[in-house]
Amino acid sequence: METSSKGDSELIEIDGSVMEGGGQILRMAIALSALSGKPIRVCNIRAGRSKPGLRPQHLAGIKLVQEMCRGKLQGGEIGSTQIVFRPGQIGAGDYTRDTGTAGSVGLLVQVALPCLLFADGSSTLTLRGGTDASMAPPVDYTIMLLRPTLKLFGVDFDLELIKRGFYPKGGGVVKVSVEPLVSLKPIELLDRGNLVSITEIGRASCRERV
Repeated sequence: METSSKGDSELIEIDGSVMEGGGQILRMAIALSALSGKPIRVCNIRAGRSKPGLRPQHLAGIKLVQEMCRGKLQGGEIGSTQIVFRPGQIGAGDYTRDTGTAGSVGLLVQVALPCLLFADGSSTLTLRGGTDASMAPPVDYTIMLLRPTLKLFGVDFDLELIKRGFYPKGGGVVKVSVEPLVSLKPIELLDRGNLVSITEIGRASCRERV
C-alpha cells in the first residue's frame, strides 16, 4: 500500500494482486476506506483469478458500501481491473443488494458489516444471491462461527436465513440486523480445549424432472 503520485496525491494505492490476488483484499480495502474516510485506488483487481477483474458479486459489494457512505466510484463495471473509491459519511439505514447471480451473500456481509458497526444507528441488510456456493464460506459459517466469534468482541448482529440459494441460479435471501458498536472488547483465545464432537452438514438443491 502506498500513496499515489502527483495529480491524485490524496489516493491510497492498493495492489489487488497481492498474495492470492482474489476478492478479499478488495472487500477489506473498500470497507477500511469507508471507515477511515480515505480515498483509494485499487489496481490489478483479482489478478490471481482465471477471470480477472470485477465480477457481479464484487461489484454488488462495492456499490453497497458506496450507498452506505454516499461515496463516489470510478471504474465500477463488470470486468474492470481498477477502481477509484472516494467515501463519504457512513449512515444507518435499510439496504438491499442482489448479486444477480449465485455470488456469495456471506461475502457481502463481510464488506458491509464493518461499515454498519460504525454507523449512526440501527441498520438492516436484505441480501440476495448464493448462500451455499463454491469458493466462498456458506451462510452456515456466518451464523455458526463468525457471529459467535464477533460477539466476543462486542459486535451485535443477527442473520435470518429466509431462503437458500445454490449455484448457478442463486436466489437465496438473508436479512441481517446490525446494531452500532458500543465498544470493541479485546479477547484472549489461548486454549483450544478438548475435541468434544464433529458434526458434518451436507446440503444440496433439487430440481424436478420434467
